[in-house]
Amino acid sequence: MEAYDPLDLKNQLCYPIYLCSKEIIRRYTPWLNELDLTYTQYIVMMYFWKQKRSNVKDLGKALLLDPSTLTPLLKKLENKGFLKRERSVKDERNLEVSITEKGMALREKALNVPERMGKCIDLSEEEAETLYGLLAKVLTNIEEEMESND
Repeated sequence: MEAYDPLDLKNQLCYPIYLCSKEIIRRYTPWLNELDLTYTQYIVMMYFWKQKRSNVKDLGKALLLDPSTLTPLLKKLENKGFLKRERSVKDERNLEVSITEKGMALREKALNVPERMGKCIDLSEEEAETLYGLLAKVLTNIEEEMESND
């Protein structure tokens, strides 16, 4: 083993993860364009299709997105009529976000996106569950390591 082998791309776990992420998002783009959403907006909408309402802090924590990313994203989704933002009655420092009827209606249009993506990725259910589990473990380990350094 040479001294610089650790820097070889073929020895980097992060490199194929990066490439997969980039290519998966690229494949989503034409389907999301039909919905007038970016990929990040899509994951926010998936969150609200289930939660219906949330404060920005909880949303950021759930999606691992910081306020500087969320603020313009939520404004755009509000301008499109998919979400509504308003100050909390209990604490005006908190911003509450809720899905609108138009936002809920978009869920029906998005229903075929996961199936289309699944065909593109072409993993068995077992392979998909294994990959999801491994990636979730990596994220958990990274989060725990970050928390221990804070």
